[in-house]
Amino acid sequence: MRRALAGGAGLCAAALLACGSPAPSAPPSSGLTLLFLRRSPAASLGGLSWAPDPDRSRLVALDGRLRVVRSFTSPRLANPVAVAALGAELLVSERTGEGVVFDTTGRPVREWDSPDLASIYAARGTEVVAVRSPYYIPQFAAEPDTAPLIRVLDTLGRPAAGLATIHVPPVPYLAQLVNAGAVAVGADGSVYFAPLVRDEIRKYGPGGALRWTAKRGLFRTEPDPEFLPPHGRDKRDIAVRDALVNVALVLGPDGRLYALGSDDSGATRLRVDVLDTAGGAILATRHLGARETAVAVDPRGRLATFDADSLLGGPAGPERETFTPAFVLPDVNGDTVALARFAGKVTLVNFWASWCDPCREEFPHMAQLYRELDRKDFEIVAISDDVDRGKMAAFLRAYRPPFPILVGGGRMKQTYHYRGLPYSLLLDRRGRIIERIFGFGGAAEFTTLRQTIANEVRAP
Repeated sequence: MRRALAGGAGLCAAALLACGSPAPSAPPSSGLTLLFLRRSPAASLGGLSWAPDPDRSRLVALDGRLRVVRSFTSPRLANPVAVAALGAELLVSERTGEGVVFDTTGRPVREWDSPDLASIYAARGTEVVAVRSPYYIPQFAAEPDTAPLIRVLDTLGRPAAGLATIHVPPVPYLAQLVNAGAVAVGADGSVYFAPLVRDEIRKYGPGGALRWTAKRGLFRTEPDPEFLPPHGRDKRDIAVRDALVNVALVLGPDGRLYALGSDDSGATRLRVDVLDTAGGAILATRHLGARETAVAVDPRGRLATFDADSLLGGPAGPERETFTPAFVLPDVNGDTVALARFAGKVTLVNFWASWCDPCREEFPHMAQLYRELDRKDFEIVAISDDVDRGKMAAFLRAYRPPFPILVGGGRMKQTYHYRGLPYSLLLDRRGRIIERIFGFGGAAEFTTLRQTIANEVRAP
């Protein structure tokens, strides 16, 4: 599975989703609980540590020796960036702010839209809170100074209350950035919040009263972020002066608060601070090296660090699932085409629409791939999700794809629950999913895809 590559980058997305360099790590000792995997918070549920793996668009479960013992994917998992235990279920934050609840077998239970432009969620028991996501800040947007900083949601994702209020900076269009941050929920309903761009970690009581504020003393002064003058050739580039400080929060099994933060202003050197939840005192600090990209704690409260790529380099993943529901759709001539027509061939099923700009970029690459590979082994079928047949026809006249085009009539997202377009699935000869491809990754992605197809064609 591959990470979604479509859509505009947020101000902080590149910094917060960067991965460490691969390196061998010592075998983990028993009884470890994973706190952070790369830049994301993990959750403990059912004796396992659950963490997002956005590069492969999946969730992974690790045992007490930090071995991957389970993983699952879903069309709803394009870029998972955080996971929290919600009762006996898993609440996943998508990079673009949607909340998705799964059971531990990977079955989706429910999902909801973000209450903010993009939110990240934390939970404890049946309490859910949302704050503005530090992983994706999609646009500059002003907010009223009465907007809540923290939203309390019910288990269906509906806002039920608000805690505290946001800080409106002198440049109000930077309010999303200023009020983004990491969040965790305590067993007593207390909420811990750490702003992305300020050296603070705060505890709010269940009613929203500020209990304490902790600081690391990283900066002598902390001005609000501000726009920088345009520079370079492209005057459309908008730069912002800020300092990335807090990345993620987790309450450990020992009841202490663990904060993943930055040692520098760009979040390129990370640290873990351990805080006493009663008064906010910083009890310990661990400065992380470039290859220390997974952080765990043992039953005695001692931190252990590992290389995330080494931890995830074990089992390839779950058994391949069958692509369902099998489509039966008309082509542009009105003839009925069923998925069964492509049985026995490796098949790329692509969902697109005429209004999707990345789809326009992707079609020439698909056409080249289709012409290069033998029809006895490989097929492409592209399903339009256009409602307007005229716009679909104009798109096809412009691009003249050599592969079959089917008409989805605007019903495909409701049927297949993908996050956005383009969305593709590579199926093996038995109609099982080899991988999901979210968005368009350019020529490099198709080079990798071509090799994956070649390997699958050669497979017995």
